Amino acid sequence: MTASGDSDAGKPLKVLHLDPERNWGGGEVQVFGLLSYLVCQGHQNDVLTHPEGRLFAEAARLKVNRFPLIIRNDIDLREVPSIRRRIDHGNYDIVHLHTKRAHAISMWLKRGKRLPKYIVTRRMDYPEKKNLYTRYLYNRCVDGVVAISQNIFDGLVDVGVEPAKIRLIHSGIDPSRFVAAEPTRQPGKDVTTVGCLAVLEERKGIEYLLEAACYLQSHRVKLNWLIGGNGTLREQLEAKAAALGLGDSVSFLGFVAKPEDFLRSIDIFVMPSLFEGLGVAALEAMAAAKPVVATKVGGLAESVVDGQTGLLVVPRDGKAIADAVRKLVAEPQAARQMGLRGRQRVLENFTVTQMAAQNEAYYYQLL
Repeated sequence: MTASGDSDAGKPLKVLHLDPERNWGGGEVQVFGLLSYLVCQGHQNDVLTHPEGRLFAEAARLKVNRFPLIIRNDIDLREVPSIRRRIDHGNYDIVHLHTKRAHAISMWLKRGKRLPKYIVTRRMDYPEKKNLYTRYLYNRCVDGVVAISQNIFDGLVDVGVEPAKIRLIHSGIDPSRFVAAEPTRQPGKDVTTVGCLAVLEERKGIEYLLEAACYLQSHRVKLNWLIGGNGTLREQLEAKAAALGLGDSVSFLGFVAKPEDFLRSIDIFVMPSLFEGLGVAALEAMAAAKPVVATKVGGLAESVVDGQTGLLVVPRDGKAIADAVRKLVAEPQAARQMGLRGRQRVLENFTVTQMAAQNEAYYYQLL
């Protein structure tokens, strides 16, 4: 299929992906999963991404065409001419914009009958501004919008995005990487371990996790706490943990290369986010059959079923997190059943293959 020709579903597509992020986060994991699926289906993919980012390196394994792209903010227009030239000469069917900064660039890209269809994926649940700029960016600059949660879908409609332009496609993971196994214990340490995997930034709410740990410690509930991930707040959070007297029970692990190994070492997973598109880390924990304590924000209320696969709590409340963790510790059999139901929920609703196939189907629909 070409941008100016046939639209028969099933014919190979040529897709240009824009993701200028340097960091390897949940969004980049989704992009890599989508690329892997599209390559296996015989589609041609070109990727514009940060040359020093992990997505640039990982995409080499898929034998897709990679091109450097650095966009520092929403008003950085230096790359617009080169992107326009690539689209002009690339004969693409689809241009998929995977980040907010990539979406902002779409204002300056050519549109027309013989040009590709533009699609943007909205991953974050930060509220968009209700103004002319937002409506123009979503209703006129792109042909389709993917919302990764119902919460994001509803938020876009609230600010004036046409509902017919939005497709709900949940993020997905590869559940085969995760197994429902009992935690690996260190010799002499038969203590419940609570874990969190997140970038150490304000939106992840790690400070409230530390407050929960402090509250439980003061009530003589002995636990190990593992916090994986890096970010600008790491030193600040480590200092807070020390000030709260948590030095012996809380460990900051830094970047975790293999989430499956981390999840195998814990009993309970906590996601104390203040904002969250869907919560890929929570899905991975569910795939590993771990009960999840999560804040009721964004798409977490869609991925985690309260009382069935975990417990939902209000955000910014360390005591609420502590109470939920204590409940799971006190009821290990119920917690185990929650974990097993969580894995089944992921297998039925949140696999990377399902996510990618739905994106592929949306491409054909737009064409």
